[in-house]
Amino acid sequence: MNSSRSLGRTPATPPAAGSSSAPPSRRALLSLGGAGAAGALLVAAAGPSRAAARPAGSGSVTARLRELERAHGARVGAFAYNVATGVAVRHRADERFPMLSTFKTLAAAAVLRDLDRNGEVLGRLVRYTKADCVSDSVVTDTPECIASGLTIDQLCEAAICDSDNTAANLLLRELGGPHAVTRFSRSIGDPVTRLDRWEPVLNSAEPWRRTDTTTPAALARSYARLVLGNALESHDRERLTGWLLNCRTSGTRFRLGLPPEWTIADKTGGGSYASCNDAGIAWTPDGAPVVLVVLTTKPDGDADATGDHPLVAGVAKVLAAEVVS
Repeated sequence: MNSSRSLGRTPATPPAAGSSSAPPSRRALLSLGGAGAAGALLVAAAGPSRAAARPAGSGSVTARLRELERAHGARVGAFAYNVATGVAVRHRADERFPMLSTFKTLAAAAVLRDLDRNGEVLGRLVRYTKADCVSDSVVTDTPECIASGLTIDQLCEAAICDSDNTAANLLLRELGGPHAVTRFSRSIGDPVTRLDRWEPVLNSAEPWRRTDTTTPAALARSYARLVLGNALESHDRERLTGWLLNCRTSGTRFRLGLPPEWTIADKTGGGSYASCNDAGIAWTPDGAPVVLVVLTTKPDGDADATGDHPLVAGVAKVLAAEVVS
């Protein structure tokens, strides 16, 4: 990290390209996207009949996703788009789901674009107290960090890589509150995604709730614009992608369900009613970007049930097989 104080973790940097078995470098991955990729995704989000280079979202994949829904007693929203081939898969892609911690990518992107215009904000130290700490804050809720504070850069890293809730709240405080994420989403062309509350209550995920929600298609477009498009300056895009590549919470979700040779930059989320999400960009060994969003919830289940990670991994496996076959 470039901040004055490091959290002591090694960034996840893909090996340099040079053989068929090595994934492309981070800079090479970004060069494979660009505004054209994000623009193509706008068409894909409108429906596979307009977007796919070959039929996708076919009866067979729909049947597999519905079977996963039945087997897990869940509602699943999914969107996948292979930028290289134009193949798209949609399942409940325009239905609202709890956004959960996937908003943290948007919050960090807003910090990069709107607060760090002169390249000075990321190194600024933020002081906070034990009273500011909320649940699921593995980085910020430690005596060392409370005593010393953390830089904006470190808060972004903790929020994305470790899904630290206090770090996310501190970033929201810097931005002016949760609605800043909604405004940022609108500014990059997302009319759907909305954030209304703070951590951890934003994860309550009641089936009737529209606040703190998104759709698979909307979130996919936003992530594509941030990582593959031009919604951010190139240096900010690379920094954000670096955090996503170093996500440490998806080992039993995308990073379990997707092929092991893929390079994955993603952000997870979890909440009540067994709600469980993962969203991001994955690159095949030949460097083709694949935009993936899986949002799940169990509206008829126990509000205190934990997230169904195997379901997210299973859906990701189905999507990957469909968009690269």
